[in-house]
Amino acid sequence: MTAATTPHVESTLDTVEIATQTPDRPQRYRELGVADDEYLRILEILGRRPTDTELAMYSVMWSEHCSYKSSKVHLRQFGDKAPKSERLLVGMGENAGVVDVGNGIAVTFKIESHNHPSYVEPYQGAATGVGGIIRDILTMGARPIAVMDSLRFGAPDDPDTKRLVHGIVSGVGGYGNCVGLPNIGGEVVFDASYQGNPLVNALCVGVLPSSGIKYAKAEGTGNSVILIGAKTGRDGMGGASILASATFEDDGGPAKRPSVQVGDPFTEKVLIECCLELFDKDLVTGIQDLGAAGLTCATTETAAAGDGGMHIYLERVPLREASMVPLEMLMSESQERMLAIVTPENTQAVLDVCARWGALATVIGEVTDGTTLQMTWHGDLVVDLEPRPLAHDGPVYNRPIAKPTWLDALQADSALLLKRPTTGDELRDTLLQLVASPNLCSRSWVTDQYDRFVLGNTALAQPDDAGVIRLDEVTGRGIALATDGNGRYGRLDPYAGAQLALSEAYRNVAATGAEPIAVTNCLNFGSPEDPEVMWQFQQAVTGLADACLELGTPVTGGNVSFYNQTGSTAVHPTPVIGVLGVIDDVARRLASGWQEAGLQIWLLGTTRDEFGGSEWAHVVHDHLGGVPPVVDLDAERRLARVLGEASRAQLAVAAHDLSDGGLAQTLVESCLRFGVGATVALPAGADAFVSLFSESVARAIVAVPTASELALAALAAEHGIAATKLGVTGGDWLVVTDQFTLPLDDLSDAHTGTLPRLFG
Repeated sequence: MTAATTPHVESTLDTVEIATQTPDRPQRYRELGVADDEYLRILEILGRRPTDTELAMYSVMWSEHCSYKSSKVHLRQFGDKAPKSERLLVGMGENAGVVDVGNGIAVTFKIESHNHPSYVEPYQGAATGVGGIIRDILTMGARPIAVMDSLRFGAPDDPDTKRLVHGIVSGVGGYGNCVGLPNIGGEVVFDASYQGNPLVNALCVGVLPSSGIKYAKAEGTGNSVILIGAKTGRDGMGGASILASATFEDDGGPAKRPSVQVGDPFTEKVLIECCLELFDKDLVTGIQDLGAAGLTCATTETAAAGDGGMHIYLERVPLREASMVPLEMLMSESQERMLAIVTPENTQAVLDVCARWGALATVIGEVTDGTTLQMTWHGDLVVDLEPRPLAHDGPVYNRPIAKPTWLDALQADSALLLKRPTTGDELRDTLLQLVASPNLCSRSWVTDQYDRFVLGNTALAQPDDAGVIRLDEVTGRGIALATDGNGRYGRLDPYAGAQLALSEAYRNVAATGAEPIAVTNCLNFGSPEDPEVMWQFQQAVTGLADACLELGTPVTGGNVSFYNQTGSTAVHPTPVIGVLGVIDDVARRLASGWQEAGLQIWLLGTTRDEFGGSEWAHVVHDHLGGVPPVVDLDAERRLARVLGEASRAQLAVAAHDLSDGGLAQTLVESCLRFGVGATVALPAGADAFVSLFSESVARAIVAVPTASELALAALAAEHGIAATKLGVTGGDWLVVTDQFTLPLDDLSDAHTGTLPRLFG
């Protein structure tokens, strides 16, 4: 749907009067999500009553979604504990982090949530989540080159889940495919915890010259403020202050229902190419996208980061509906818009470039020599305030924290007490049950709806452990990306759960042969007004900060998504972690499966009897209890070095991490990746069930030519990683000696049939 055909959207804030000055009427600030003490603080800052337009601006900028008012006190740990990194060029606080990957190339990446909009309007909610994160990357001066998505739904057999799956998957694919970006990986998870509150976390990565970073700053008195892209409509009204900063009611609807943004990927594509030409010609001094809080956020943040003030003529803003008034213009979250700061001598050149691309561009104001942000509407002054308090001096809450009263009992309910399979037939049946389960089955029904190879630089994509993109055709230099999270682990132990999410994403990147170097995160939790939720959040942030320090991977930015709950029922604590790695030549990447017979299969790492929060306990026993696997960050780092050196020395030809479902799942996926089977023998004296299904961390399997076995074993020993030979590739079956034999056709049928049966 293009901007020209976007339907009329009624304002959903019709209970809030929009008059500019109504001094005798009490302001209905609560309806905009502003608390009593926050309203008093606004009066104190301004020294007067705000206009209704100013009040609307404060409501969005001081919302939970935009101000991080409940999370700031904890997020500071990412800076306080940040490991030193010569690669980090831009860290937290900008639209996205930027890292140096060598050869004069920089990469920017970030993950953000669009959870609540995707429940209300699945297609557009997911689509505009993709579009928004793409513009965050573009804003840094980068060309977006790939996207990923991490999706979580409720019970797979619930009727509403089908609605959400179809809408959200179509939205992700429809937007990304039309923009022309490969979707190289992510997650699809089902759990009753997310019933009525799906999680839609979108990641984008872009590339730019290391000297070409752009910033959201309005500097230079007299410089033009130019709005580029789509016209402003009523879609997305109140998205930041209401939809993203409140819980759903028990009936599944938000307490207030603002309209969801409407995306137009074709306008986005034009906007991308137009902005990139402006960057190449060095025509802008500052740039900011219009996402959450729309024009309010873009003008306020650029003015606050600059060296002067700003004057905006709101009557110049191109509108889809002529009846819109200033409050609506400033709260609108219409998509595909950018705000550029341009010198007077370059203004016409910018307008000419935009015209050539067919991108609407309008000078809506200028940078001033004062310190205030002023906005006029046909000559009437409707906004006159200091931008810095609005952007940076919002409320900061140190919310009450309380360890959940139910946690000790949950951890005492150990998965070690559950009945286990013992015979070969029982192990075979368990493997088939897990392989066909919604969380372990093939994601091809989803990913086949995404274009994974457009642009021609995708070296690996789902179902491999991580996506790999080539950046430089001459040298082959590239990057690897993976996202991971496990809400069940987070429920059992949020500190360890966050570290385990990082561990798995780190391991997935390492399994491609890349070196993990940086982290982004999307932290999905329930209401911050619940002390038990805040305890979970504090534990997860602390765990992640501690783990990043130990692994030497700085957090470059991310997103906090609170109020993910229906009524009083919160989702599992779900930190989703994205890890970026660099690989000097994508030609030496390691796929997750083997393509030929006669390769030797080795297991790297140590297996323990660990089943708390496991897929086996979840699928077979519908059980969640005990404690998650023990975190071993030192072992993860050493394993990553082994995998990277095995790739560089061309000792290994394939590698696959062990995580959900354990060794059994990894063997199945590696065999099915290219249709080549394997014969393996479990370690002598080991418990077969534990060997096959444990989810112990810091483990991977590698496939190596016979001539490389001794070198691999020596490399593992050098780094203190246990190495156990399991067997050999080949044939049309998976054989676990002395236990069972399964034809690959049977495994493939079990693995690929589940999602089409549920949602086809």
